[in-house]
Amino acid sequence: MTHQKIFTPDEWRPLIDRVLAHFFSAGGIEGSVVTQLITYLSLANQWNQKLNLTGAHSVDEFVDLFVSDGAALARAVGAASGERWVDVGSGAGAPAIALALLAPEIQMTLIEPRTKRAAFLRTVIGTLGRGDIRVERRRSQELPEAHWHVAMSRAALPPDQWLKQGSRLASSVWVLLGRGDWPTLKNWRREQELVYRWPLTGAERRAARFVRVLGA
Repeated sequence: MTHQKIFTPDEWRPLIDRVLAHFFSAGGIEGSVVTQLITYLSLANQWNQKLNLTGAHSVDEFVDLFVSDGAALARAVGAASGERWVDVGSGAGAPAIALALLAPEIQMTLIEPRTKRAAFLRTVIGTLGRGDIRVERRRSQELPEAHWHVAMSRAALPPDQWLKQGSRLASSVWVLLGRGDWPTLKNWRREQELVYRWPLTGAERRAARFVRVLGA
């Protein structure tokens, strides 16, 4: 994505609409949520000029990167009312922020150790007025064990290392992959698997939810 280009809300909207239409039925997402996603992408676009939040090479890739995985997860989890989720190594907030906006029943915590990226995340959450989404500037090793229902991370660690670390934090762990083999971990099994494409760029994506084997 060209760093000098700042996109307007009118430029973001049709791209976001295409992503949401791919994952949800027509009219299934409230207009206020679309507005919040536009605000999120606009802030990411502005901060990306200096902070280099993402290496996206086009506006289509930018929108897919920030919205599409979150939309795929939101469709998969449905009404996860009251579930506590943690996104480790949140970086620019993808896919956690889009997921939290599209599935507001989730209680989301974003974990990011880098000061400037944590500041970006706090700016986004404050601008959106979403006090229910928490941002903590901490390292994953400092997090309490078994504190959340669901843990996820995108590219913070290699998949096998992430599954091992996520298993310490929650009873359910999402692993997101573009390609490659699924990780394995003793006493954990893959319970749910998603196979999809980013709507704007066609990139192949996969996501799987791992759960602890009962009695293990």
